[in-house]
Amino acid sequence: MIAAMMVATISANAQFEQGTFSIQPKAGGNAAWLSNMPNLNLGGGVTLDKTPAAGGIVGVEAEYMLTDNFSLAAGLTYGEQGSGYEDYEYNYSGAKVELKDLKIDIDYLNIPVVANYYLFRGFAVKAGVQFGFLTTAKIKGKTITTINGSTTTTEMEDKKIGNQDFKDTLEKFDLSIPMGISYEFKVPIVIDLRYNLGLTKVNKESVSGVKDYKNNVVSLTVGYKFAL
Repeated sequence: MIAAMMVATISANAQFEQGTFSIQPKAGGNAAWLSNMPNLNLGGGVTLDKTPAAGGIVGVEAEYMLTDNFSLAAGLTYGEQGSGYEDYEYNYSGAKVELKDLKIDIDYLNIPVVANYYLFRGFAVKAGVQFGFLTTAKIKGKTITTINGSTTTTEMEDKKIGNQDFKDTLEKFDLSIPMGISYEFKVPIVIDLRYNLGLTKVNKESVSGVKDYKNNVVSLTVGYKFAL
């Protein structure tokens, strides 16, 4: 235990020094939405408003301190992105049906490259560029049906839109600008908040009434940073 505390202390003291190279495994959550994505028309005068979709993110980041206050970092993360829709409830043939957690789930393998400027010890502002590569695309959600007090939950996950693979309708590459802040405790645990602004369109073609969709993602991660 004493040895572990000594290693953590050394890492915390050394990470801000010029020439220090560090690695940071991290994990957290995303709130994602697609710009220009229309609300969902279910017919019969029912329209579901779009909402941010919740998802996970996991990865690792390497950082090199060019000076005591400025560094460059590059990472590799896997994140759930896309967009969501509000929940809906209706009655059908004496049953109450709830449509919940409906979302467009688009997953990417991302390579963020960011510059960090430490305004004071532990607190950094950051900006850079991120290269994303599409891995999976699917529609997810669930229905909860209640009849005479008995409830049945049905999970939905579909990788097709009609007869076409959903992934085939999307661009395989995504370019975005990550910007944000982070704070590093002496442990050293790092809390990182970022907003990724998508620059390239997600959908391959613009069809009638459909505009170019672009990724927008807010990420909150917690990582453990140690010097090498």
